[in-house]
Amino acid sequence: HSFQAVSLLTQAGSSVFAVPLAIRIHEGLVFSNRCRRTLLDKMIDLLQIVAIDQPYYFVADAYYASGKVVKGLSDNAHLITRSRSNAVAYTPCAPTRPKKVGRPRKYGKKVSLNSFFTDPSHWQAIDSPVYGEDNVTIHCRVCDLLWRPVGRLVRFVVVIHPTRGRCILMSTDTSISPTQIIRLYGLRFKIEHAFKQAVHVIGSFSYHFWMKGMTPLRRRNGDQYLHRKSQEYRDAVKRKINAYHTFVLAGIVSQGLLQYLASCHPHLVWRSFGSWLRTIRPGLAPSERVVALALRHSFPEFLMVNADSHNFAKFIVERQDFDRLDVFRMASG
Repeated sequence: HSFQAVSLLTQAGSSVFAVPLAIRIHEGLVFSNRCRRTLLDKMIDLLQIVAIDQPYYFVADAYYASGKVVKGLSDNAHLITRSRSNAVAYTPCAPTRPKKVGRPRKYGKKVSLNSFFTDPSHWQAIDSPVYGEDNVTIHCRVCDLLWRPVGRLVRFVVVIHPTRGRCILMSTDTSISPTQIIRLYGLRFKIEHAFKQAVHVIGSFSYHFWMKGMTPLRRRNGDQYLHRKSQEYRDAVKRKINAYHTFVLAGIVSQGLLQYLASCHPHLVWRSFGSWLRTIRPGLAPSERVVALALRHSFPEFLMVNADSHNFAKFIVERQDFDRLDVFRMASG
């Protein structure tokens, strides 16, 4: 299934977590043949569900470099993304004498953003602000140009990295520094890491239930259109998708709790870890896997010690067979 997700970048010591806030299945089913909503529209709806009332930056990949996304964001939000290599912009038109008829000219000279890489002027060398990089020098150039999809000035940052190659970043906030733009876009990969943890640690996408009466499709056959199906069939599909969403949302709540423990109680996590890692470094918060292992190691002791005083522990212990569970034998021994 194709998911779109929104996460909150959160600082935890020297580490950064992408805390999942909302996630939805946005491809595969079309309930009406009159529906023209794209993935961009659905992402805007997802941001509105989150309903962030404070100023924020929406950091996304090049697919979301669209005027529809910028216009769909709230007034307190700005977009930071990677521009397409064939993108163009325009210089602001110089003021001219007012004419009697016609609208004043707004766009000046057309500029191909890719042409900046062949122009050696106005480049500056800076220390790389990308997360996890030390002693790396990059070259960048910043310019504010008119971007036609939104009809206003947008800040473009052209970057040449010694190992990662070159890219063009853009921000709808023209007051932010190019270093901050590079740093924030470099943190975008944290959502990919969050997806990896959700798959391999939490099991957020391991739902193994299906709708028996659903019409099967061949692999890579595209969307399933439901506008000619019966209302009963459509309602059953909606219940199935709702069951998937409920399962996945329970998973991201669990992942958020692991990230909370890693951020706010790292010393307790390492003390309960009960194993050894070569990559333990001071100042870095433990990963979701480390927190999960610490909880797993301390869970039997928690049940045995609090079986009479804690309602949750009492509820679990009363329903277990101690002779068949190794964890209880280890805790009692």
